[in-house]
Amino acid sequence: MKIQSATFKQSSPRADMCPQTTQPEYAFIGRSNVGKSSLINMLTGKKGLAMTSSTPGKTMLINHFLLQTTNNRSNINEWFLVDLPGYGFALRGKREMDKLWNLISHYVLDREQLTCLFVLIDIRHEPQKKDLNFLEFLGENGIPFALVFTKADKLSHTKQVSNVNAYIDQLKEQWEEIPPYFITSSTTKLGHDDLLDYIDSINESLTNN
Repeated sequence: MKIQSATFKQSSPRADMCPQTTQPEYAFIGRSNVGKSSLINMLTGKKGLAMTSSTPGKTMLINHFLLQTTNNRSNINEWFLVDLPGYGFALRGKREMDKLWNLISHYVLDREQLTCLFVLIDIRHEPQKKDLNFLEFLGENGIPFALVFTKADKLSHTKQVSNVNAYIDQLKEQWEEIPPYFITSSTTKLGHDDLLDYIDSINESLTNN
């Protein structure tokens, strides 16, 4: 799949204020500072599309980007890439944390256009409780999601595989079926084609149904 255009559509402070659209939405979420904005910029090929920041927990809005793409079957698709706020930033106060969770959970649970949620995981770290709890929340509510391991360029290939396998092994203790997962690097563009092809396959299945 090739991206023909990627444009900013809207920032929304609440889920019920998101654009009224009919196109499928693919949302990206993860713990603060997981490399979400860099990954979005890498996928779209537009360096400044999603704002990156060295300050974790900066984004507090739901950001919609409209993408037009083509595939090798000459099909043209329009879909939204959605940048959700990061979760789990410890320095936020309780009131702010509650407001952030309310924003995220309402989008995830109530947004009918949400087609797949990509949960970003820093490949360098052992499984984190906040990530595992969030995945459990998604499973309990039947939300379709996939895992995206980020910052793979920081590790050797052997260590990448080892860390991912450790994560998957832990998921297998609670999950009968492991969700799709991808290993990515915004620096080397690892996983670029795999992620876009996965989105394309879902778009094609929606078109054929």
